[in-house]
Amino acid sequence: MKRILQILFWAVIPAAFIGPGTVTTSASAGAGFGYALLWALTFSTVATLVLQEASARVTIVSGRNLAEAIRDRFRGGATGLLVLMLVLGAVVLGNAAYEAGNVLGASAGATLGAGVDARVATLLIGAVAAVVLWIGTPRVVTSVLAATVAFMGIAFLVTAFLLRPPAGEVLRGTLVPSVPAGSGLLLLGLVGTTVVPYNLFLGSGIARGQNLRDIRFGLTVAVLLGGVISMGILVAGANVGGAFSYEAMSATLSARLGGFAGPLFAWGLFAAGFSSAMTAPLAAAVTARGLFGEGTGRWEPGSWRYRAVWMGVLAVGVGFGVAGVRPIPAIILAQALNGVLLPFAAVFLLVIVNDRALMGDAGINRPATNAVTAAVVAVTLVLGVSGVLRAAATALGRTTTEGQILGTAAVIAALLLVPLFLWVRRARRGALGAPGAQPG
Repeated sequence: MKRILQILFWAVIPAAFIGPGTVTTSASAGAGFGYALLWALTFSTVATLVLQEASARVTIVSGRNLAEAIRDRFRGGATGLLVLMLVLGAVVLGNAAYEAGNVLGASAGATLGAGVDARVATLLIGAVAAVVLWIGTPRVVTSVLAATVAFMGIAFLVTAFLLRPPAGEVLRGTLVPSVPAGSGLLLLGLVGTTVVPYNLFLGSGIARGQNLRDIRFGLTVAVLLGGVISMGILVAGANVGGAFSYEAMSATLSARLGGFAGPLFAWGLFAAGFSSAMTAPLAAAVTARGLFGEGTGRWEPGSWRYRAVWMGVLAVGVGFGVAGVRPIPAIILAQALNGVLLPFAAVFLLVIVNDRALMGDAGINRPATNAVTAAVVAVTLVLGVSGVLRAAATALGRTTTEGQILGTAAVIAALLLVPLFLWVRRARRGALGAPGAQPG
């Protein structure tokens, strides 16, 4: 029972990353490129597990959550201000972008499944999410999310299983990396929608008072299940002929599986959006609480400061929904934006978990774990830089191939990784000084 409760508690992480962004991006990847991009979800799932374990370990070992650790380690001076701006940018911009997609996706699911007007659905979703967040602590909210994500997972896994995809193609797509022409934005989106920057702060924030062994078990099962669900969504999308849309997906599933499949997809989409519509504001509030201080009562869950943060993020999502923004392009762009912002959070986390002065000899990354974490950071950095280069090429009207973009991104990432690894090496030696000192 204890282990089941741990899985349910950590279901907040897949509930956060399996939102409309995952549904839209994964299904679009399947519709556009078949099973070829499944490997990106394999990488993303492993990366999520590695980074989430590290962020939770920071809290358990140091007594500080990730936001507090970053605040204390890089406090003061120009460096501290820059770090604060980068962290707030990664979390606030990421949360706002995600929340817009969450609310748009949830309202699209309600419209598709029950014919509810999109604007009315948006206002109802915003109101219910606000009530849950107003009266609930993080543990209460995670309990609500666990039930929602369970329903959502069943809906998508049953759909993928009944489609009976070719096992050989699925296995090849899962294990063999490939980057088909024109898949760059979706590839970045698949990573950005799974390895969610704000989840690192949320997971670290709710880990306090728990046992590291139990956390690892609950996280592993919950994140792996989330990865399988994401792959199931891509498999379902691969059976859609032509351009992806929610209506096309519903019609295809109904034709292939029967009349029940369309409503099942619609309510799975709604559940994905509704669950994530609560986690993005919650994560923003938890992060702000860590960055700006605890213990004074000014940032407790019931304080006006704490509530103002999640209200602001929720309002962004509701505003986009009421404005009638087209959900699919907005959601894919939001996931790509988070893929660009992800390296900032991943880099800070890598430095923190190698900081001997903060984590102690027992808490810092072991060499094997460090190698995996560093590989994850390197790949996210390459993908993030490639997203920036792709946007720049589009803005300048330049024609470039995916190979050119990825090659240039790899060179830039390598140049950035050299000083980062030197910084990590100093941290492991305890050469950065006590928390609160600036890196020299």
